[in-house]
Amino acid sequence: MFISVRFEVVTIELIWQEFLKIVRAEEGSRVVETWFKAVKLTRWDALERVVYLEAPNLFVKRWISTHYADLCRQHLSRLLSEEQLTIVFCEPRIVEPYALGRLQEPSFHGQLAQEARGEGLILAVDQDKNFHKIAPLEKQGETFHAARRLAAPSETAVVPVRKPLVPRRRGERADIDLQEQYRFDTFVVGPSNALAFSAAQAAAENTGKLYNPLFIYGGSGLGKTHLLHAIGNYVHAHDRHKVVLYQPADHFITDFVSAIRQNKVYEFEARYHNIDVLLVDDVQFISKKEQTQEAFFRVFNQLHQKQRQLVFTSDSMPCDIKGLAERMRSRLEGGLITDIQMPLLETKIAILHKKAEANNYMLDDDVAYFIGACECSSVRELEGMLIRVIAYASLTKQPVSVGLARKALAHTREAKKEGVGLPFIARFVGKYFNYSVQELRSSKRNKDLAQARHVAMFFMKKLTDASLREIGLFFERKDHTTVLSALEKIERQQRRDRVFAQELRKIEQDLKEQIP
Repeated sequence: MFISVRFEVVTIELIWQEFLKIVRAEEGSRVVETWFKAVKLTRWDALERVVYLEAPNLFVKRWISTHYADLCRQHLSRLLSEEQLTIVFCEPRIVEPYALGRLQEPSFHGQLAQEARGEGLILAVDQDKNFHKIAPLEKQGETFHAARRLAAPSETAVVPVRKPLVPRRRGERADIDLQEQYRFDTFVVGPSNALAFSAAQAAAENTGKLYNPLFIYGGSGLGKTHLLHAIGNYVHAHDRHKVVLYQPADHFITDFVSAIRQNKVYEFEARYHNIDVLLVDDVQFISKKEQTQEAFFRVFNQLHQKQRQLVFTSDSMPCDIKGLAERMRSRLEGGLITDIQMPLLETKIAILHKKAEANNYMLDDDVAYFIGACECSSVRELEGMLIRVIAYASLTKQPVSVGLARKALAHTREAKKEGVGLPFIARFVGKYFNYSVQELRSSKRNKDLAQARHVAMFFMKKLTDASLREIGLFFERKDHTTVLSALEKIERQQRRDRVFAQELRKIEQDLKEQIP
């Protein structure tokens, strides 16, 4: 049963917040704060496949449509499960002929757009979402100037300047990028991240004493940044007098370069002397930057000598970061090094339930399993798939089910062939392992037979839309948790055993070739 609270009202905001998270991860916080923070997703026309984004002024709209059009189209298309998505930029109180000239290829909006293309014109949209055919920039002449006269008196954009990240008063939050929703109690712990989680907790509870420095490495979108924020939020909540600074490494580099230009390197480094907890994200970015590493080394030594807590994240171990000075490498290796890996199926399901609950949704176990079983490379991508399923259900006014999730995620998941059923898979797998279907469905538990039974369950769930309960009933099991346990065993075994993983791929390939 799927329950939603204020479903349609929340969905648009939820999609936009998810989009901002992706942009923040790919382009950095500065891009979000400067260009996207004041932009709003005002409307999605699901029938026409048009998204309306409202920019605060002409300058911001032009900059985003020129520099980030592909980024917007790529990620909003994924989040909304629409390959042919049209994005329209709107600005309050203005008809802007520049709006779709860069952003609207190759698809235009309806018949009006086709007519405009035939006439060599482009589309513009006003504040009431009315479309206008206007000459393109290179042919505009008086048309362009007439349209500009409809604009607000001032088109000057005030570009926010990032303030120094280090606070002047102790007990003050160091950076607005320290996000309060990232706490230890919102982090889903599993075998793939348990050590990193425990180390982060210990470092937060005993700053400067245990695991200093703490170095967490792993692929993008697996939870490293979440743990950094969790440490900062914990320290700030338990001791308001401590100064906590979360800083992506690229911000350190930018600030250092600015200090060099202004001849204020000493002042730059001195700003870090009062820090109690320094949290640096993506430290690998300082590699191959000798002067930056010199400054970073001095900051590190100053804080470490004062027993201030240092925590770093990276996409690889210190020894694998190319272009990193040896003395900097040895400092990073001087504490605890721990990794975060892609979560197993059980943890993925828990993450999906936690994400759904955080947004006032209740997710059925079968749907959570289906999404968790999809191929993905990060937790961020996993959560993005959940958002797409929720959005698809809202806009099509259907309850969330495995069938609906399959449609919503069709472009991220290999299409399943029609006609395959549970008996067919049981016969094929049984024949492969030299067992009859009757033996697979029996209660016998010898090791080889149980393995074959688990493999059959695995492919039934992967290649059909059958629920856990339906698979359990096929094998005459009363409880679907038996099936879930079997699936988790196969998942773990193929991660540990490469030969077994190769055998599974071969079985799947042969099975698909035999599907009628």
